[in-house]
Amino acid sequence: MDWHPWGDEAFAAARTLGRPILLDIGAVWCHWCHVMDRESYEDPGLAAFLNERFVCVKVDRDERPDVDVRYQRAVQAVAGQGGWPLTAFLTGDGDVFYGGTYFPPADGHGRPGFRTVLEKVLEAFTGRHDDVVRSAQQLRAHVGSALTETAPGELTPALLDAAAAQMAQAFDVRFGGFGGQPKFPHPAAVEFLLARWRDTGEAWPRDVARRTLDAMAQGGMHDQLGGGFHRYSVDARWIVPHFEKMSYDNAELLKAYTHAWAAFGEPLYREVAEGIVRWAMEVLADRQEGGFGASQDADVGLDDDGDYFTWTADEARAALGDAEWEAARRRWDIGPEGEMHHDPRRNVLFVAKSAAQISAEMKVPDGEVNALLGSAAEKLRAVRAKRPAPFVDRTRYTAWNAMMAEAFLDAAAALDREDCRAFALRTLERLWAEAWREGEGMAHHAAADASALLLDDQVQAASAAIAAYEHTGDEGWLRRALDLAGIVMRRFRDAEGGFLDVAAGGDGGGTGLLAERAKPVQDAPTPAPNAIAALVLLRLHAITGDESLKAEAEAALRAFAGAAAALGVFAATYCRALDALLRGMTTIVVADTTTTDLAAVTLRTLHPRKVVVRAPEGDTTNVSPVSSHLSQSTSSLSRPFALVCSGSACAPPARTAADLAGAMESFGRTG
Repeated sequence: MDWHPWGDEAFAAARTLGRPILLDIGAVWCHWCHVMDRESYEDPGLAAFLNERFVCVKVDRDERPDVDVRYQRAVQAVAGQGGWPLTAFLTGDGDVFYGGTYFPPADGHGRPGFRTVLEKVLEAFTGRHDDVVRSAQQLRAHVGSALTETAPGELTPALLDAAAAQMAQAFDVRFGGFGGQPKFPHPAAVEFLLARWRDTGEAWPRDVARRTLDAMAQGGMHDQLGGGFHRYSVDARWIVPHFEKMSYDNAELLKAYTHAWAAFGEPLYREVAEGIVRWAMEVLADRQEGGFGASQDADVGLDDDGDYFTWTADEARAALGDAEWEAARRRWDIGPEGEMHHDPRRNVLFVAKSAAQISAEMKVPDGEVNALLGSAAEKLRAVRAKRPAPFVDRTRYTAWNAMMAEAFLDAAAALDREDCRAFALRTLERLWAEAWREGEGMAHHAAADASALLLDDQVQAASAAIAAYEHTGDEGWLRRALDLAGIVMRRFRDAEGGFLDVAAGGDGGGTGLLAERAKPVQDAPTPAPNAIAALVLLRLHAITGDESLKAEAEAALRAFAGAAAALGVFAATYCRALDALLRGMTTIVVADTTTTDLAAVTLRTLHPRKVVVRAPEGDTTNVSPVSSHLSQSTSSLSRPFALVCSGSACAPPARTAADLAGAMESFGRTG
């Protein structure tokens, strides 16, 4: 295949030669992308045909999410669905006139094969060219409208009430989670509901969040042996996943489980969080230099489907002793008939029975069952480690590294893991050393230039920098966050409200559908960058007292208020930001000593809308750079103290960990 990279050169060639463009968007972790590569693009005859009749462009969706989001919208409008591989046919101007996802190599089962599709595309492009161009231009107008998700509205608590009601309606009472099948994790919705429970005392948000966390932890989407989560479940019961593991999913799930552990003290949540950390460090992390890779593939070869992660009964039985096998087969539902269609013998491991149930069946104490399950897991992990492992994409994308680093900081506090804190800070230092472009912003990864800056990279890096400041008291991190906030407001703000996904003035703005502006507010699948931008601005306002930052956040949220109400779980991060604006941030000023652990209590305690300010060591008269009322409130206080403030009111200074925990529990609760 004569693949062209995305860019003006390929589009100019298509116009000069009078050919349509075949745009293939895939990902290194995408199973069906690899299948289509092998079946079609690696076929010499078909490759020659494509090279002769089309201009072929290949794009990695992780490398170019700005390209992917626009062409996904276009193909969804044409075919009724999107996904990867995305197969789109474009005019020389980059407008889509036909598309789909995976096409089989030959006709069959009522579906046209890829060669048949190509012939019909050529027939339409050459025989009805004017109609094709006209239709493609109309589709461009539709995509441009769909990409701009702004719809101004009033910012009221009713929006949050409506979103919560929609989440309750979408909740799967039987199996947990939201919706039917396929089922995605939606950690931002869990976080929103935990905050609502904490504020209002209502039981149902807590119950929905915990039922969802429990179900995901016990399902096959959770890697019961290696830790971490696969991308999503194809069934409603969380059992059979798409087996790729993404850094961004696991970063947000790590936050959700550490926050739930902090709130409830449930051992399962700590176990799951520890497992995510273990997987990330063993599989994704560059332990020497810092940083995380992007993803782990689902498969080793094209003919398997998660075989690295699944087991036949014979494989598991051979690895275990008799008693271990009896416990393990009950625990993880390992039998002669598994769940995988391509090989019905293969079992996805999920929690089918509790230790108490296994104890009753085996007539042995619970403690002995737990010991047997622990040793069985160790042995199965050891056997699995000898299998050929799925490929790991080592690319260090800025937003995803920032998300994982911030999650590791949360885990460091909640799990008392200093190693997580140290690695998160090392990751962020490397991120700034490699991706920061002075005066421009954060590049998408170390090798990228600043020609097409992405909003997601700027706001996630800023969010992680704020977290680094909270955990260290180093105001260098705060300055970095403020620098990025300035870049977002200067280069991404749209005059009509909200922030654009790509910086204005970049060189990618005129190629194909990149000319269409996008202002995303949906969590699909990562947190919406406009919502993260608002949260960043509100956190910085709480720390610095700069009212212009709050005004910017309010304007951005107002731009989407008319659309967010209809998005349900997909607007969860927006709702968290709106909640922070309406209820107000809670600022906790900590002046610690070596003999107290006030900072540790502050950082590990679940408290919605919390921002932590460290008073400079040895100076209680200048709590910089917090707002003036906080500086005045702390000027006469002796160390140690922690001051919990919301708006212009503060709780009495806390001198002990117990006093601080009590103040955080009671102060700032607005429900």
